[in-house]
Amino acid sequence: MRKKITVIGAGFVGSTCAHWIASKELADVVLVDIAEGIPQGKALDLLEAGPIEGFDVSIVGTNDYEATADSDIVILTSGAPRKPGMSREDLISINADITASNIASVVKTSPNAVILIVNNPMDTMAYLAYKVSGFPKNRVIGQGGVLDSSRYRTFIAQEAGVSVEDVQAMLLGGHGDEMVPLPRFTTISGIPVTEFIPADRIAAIVERAKKGGGEIVALLKTGSAYYAPAAATVQMAEAILKDKKRIVPASAYLEGEFGVNGVFFGVPVKLGAGGVEQIIEFPLTDEEKAGVAKSATLVGSSIASLPEKYRK
Repeated sequence: MRKKITVIGAGFVGSTCAHWIASKELADVVLVDIAEGIPQGKALDLLEAGPIEGFDVSIVGTNDYEATADSDIVILTSGAPRKPGMSREDLISINADITASNIASVVKTSPNAVILIVNNPMDTMAYLAYKVSGFPKNRVIGQGGVLDSSRYRTFIAQEAGVSVEDVQAMLLGGHGDEMVPLPRFTTISGIPVTEFIPADRIAAIVERAKKGGGEIVALLKTGSAYYAPAAATVQMAEAILKDKKRIVPASAYLEGEFGVNGVFFGVPVKLGAGGVEQIIEFPLTDEEKAGVAKSATLVGSSIASLPEKYRK
């Protein structure tokens, strides 16, 4: 039997996730949205691209959860996108109830699924999903680090004039402005990035990567990024479905790792069939420790602003 991925939210991010999943033939796809006709229309449109692009999977759209039953992975993208001038934190009150409702439906129909959280503020919504679902912590994962590191790698490659395929990077911390870059782990084909780019330019690139989502929001004016967020999410889904044991930065529930406790926080993880199969911990410099502590405080404050019913 083929694997099944449910994508909740048929907006730009959700429909682009469905596109990447189908094009890679990772699994059958169920696209869910409350808007009547939208998931059905997008699913049919994508299905009809199969004969041209050569992918052969089932793609259906729906307004309820019946067709999602027994999904292997559920990707949650539904919620309000950022608008110019908005931070991710501004979305908490809007997206908390949406997330909680969707997760409650997932628990009923796909109790063994791995949940990937994409909607913002991502670390906070991952915490909410963990509490509402009652799933073990390894099966609720926030997508943020893969996206942030991809933006960072893109800018490094542009600055150094090299292929993006040869740039490797690792990040810690909350998604976006709260991320903690680790330039000492940034390499180009194994060579430290400092051999290619001076420290002041690396610092500028780090700042741009932190605000990468906001940069796109400001340019689009009526929406937020979707190609890269969707690609990052599907990379994580592929690692889980294929049990690839990939080491990627993702938001996981921490219980003392890196000195952080009780929040979802971006750390290097091993992704496989069990979801987060291991958190990769390593010694930090004093400067990195300070950055992690600051980022963890900000994530904790965001979680504390959730309605009390979601923090129990």
